[in-house]
This record gives sequence, C-alpha cells and structure tokens, in this order.
Amino acid sequence: MNLSDSRTAGQPAPLARLSAAEAVFNAIRQDIESGAVPVGSKLSSESTLSQQYGVSRSVIREALRSCTALGLTVTKTGKGTFVVADKVANDLSLGQYSARDLTEARPHIEVPAAGLAAERRSDGELETLRHLVAAMRTETDPESWVALDSSFHAAIARASGNRVFASVVADIRGALAHQSETLNMVADRQHASDIEHQDILAAIEAGSAEDARAAMAHHLQAVGLALDSILNT
Repeated sequence: MNLSDSRTAGQPAPLARLSAAEAVFNAIRQDIESGAVPVGSKLSSESTLSQQYGVSRSVIREALRSCTALGLTVTKTGKGTFVVADKVANDLSLGQYSARDLTEARPHIEVPAAGLAAERRSDGELETLRHLVAAMRTETDPESWVALDSSFHAAIARASGNRVFASVVADIRGALAHQSETLNMVADRQHASDIEHQDILAAIEAGSAEDARAAMAHHLQAVGLALDSILNT
C-alpha cells in the first residue's frame, strides 16, 4: 500500500502529513485488530514501513506512537516494535503517566491556574499566549502542533503566578503532548482544540477569571469525552 496511490489523478500535491499519519495508523491498527498481524509478532522496521506506505519515517513514528499509546504495541529500543494486544487497552499509556492520571488531575490544576492567569498575567505573558494560539491555528505539522499545545498549557500555568501549578504542568508536558497526538490522530481533535484554546485565551485576555475557569473546564471535559470514545470503542 502506497499512500500516494490514493491521490486523485491530476492532483499531484502530496497528502497532508496529518492525513498520512492517520492513514498509516488506521492501516496498522486494522491489521492488528483483525489478526492479520497477530499478537506476539514484530512489525516491520520503520524504514520498511516507510517504503511500504510511501511516507516519511517521521510519519511512521507518529503512527507507531499512537499504536503504543492505545496499548496495541510496545517498542523496545534496538529490537523493534512488537504487537502485545489486539484490542485497545482500558487506558492510554503516555509514558510516565496514563490518560486516566491526566484526566483526573488536570481539572484540579489547570482550571484554577487559568482563573489566576486571567487576573495576574503580564502583557508579555498575554502576548506569548496570543502567539501560541495563532501558531496552532495555522500549523499543519502534527508534531509541531502538539508541541505548541503543551507550550500553551504550560504558559497559562506560568501566567497564573503560582509556582506549584507551573511546576506540575511543566512536569506533565511530555504526557500532554503524547495525549494530544493520539487524540488528534484517533479522534480528530485538533480543530476543536483550536477553538477551545481561542476561548480560553479570550477569557484570559479579558481578565475574567470566571470565564477562564469555565473555558478551561470545557476544554478538559471535551478532551475527556474524546478519550472515553477511544477507550470504549
């Protein structure tokens, strides 16, 4: 399967990178869940998969990270990626933390942090938030987008003026990035997140702590619902 074959004749422009990653992820996931690639087997190398699907190795890595997050595969350094399950796990593995860890903890950290940011943010911090939201709206590279996303949440925590909130969010940035990447690929969350981030920014910009808390709570609830839709499929 070469993803470039799916382009319509007369339209030579390459597939968007996010679409390519989604297509590869869906193909690998289908092979695993159908038993075509059985539990215990080793997936082909990144180089081989890159040639097979006609995409870059970075796209392959994105797809494999999401397979691992869903509990379908495990990647062992120097040995390769192995299939460990033929159905989605009851939680996402996001490195040091799980999706359930984040879902339970984030509202207690990021909702009050957003409220404090609305009251305490400096002009410089507000400008940083504006820049990040604007960059996310136009970003087409999925890895770059998730980096901006985690930076946005970390910037809000710093703008809260509370060093505990800032430290905690900084500590979970890696897990947040993995979660966003998987949700964008499996649940198509990127556009909705852009809108929700704009609402959070608008409330912080207006100096409304109440609206900032509500906007962040809405965003985190939407993320939680998207996670539930993946895990309960």
